Amino acid sequence: MMLSDILAKFSDDASATEFLLKHGDLALLTQLRRLATVEGETLGEFAGNAVKRYAHEASDDEWLTLLALVARADDPAVACLRRALERTAAVDV
Repeated sequence: MMLSDILAKFSDDASATEFLLKHGDLALLTQLRRLATVEGETLGEFAGNAVKRYAHEASDDEWLTLLALVARADDPAVACLRRALERTAAVDV
């Protein structure tokens, strides 16, 4: 599945929650939901914006890390999304 297809499903909060539970973990979901509430966004909106921020702000070293993760991943889109969201959750703690 392409990253854009995944993010398109995030317009529905239930779909975003389901995806994150399937491909993430409860702690990540809880942190992202808290950050989304602080920003006044739904979980899906927050996740989509987090990916955009990640793409715009990632350092060269982070891009190399992401490329290595994507190269080894069974589903590169999920690996990219998870990395972006984990970094967002870690930075905004």
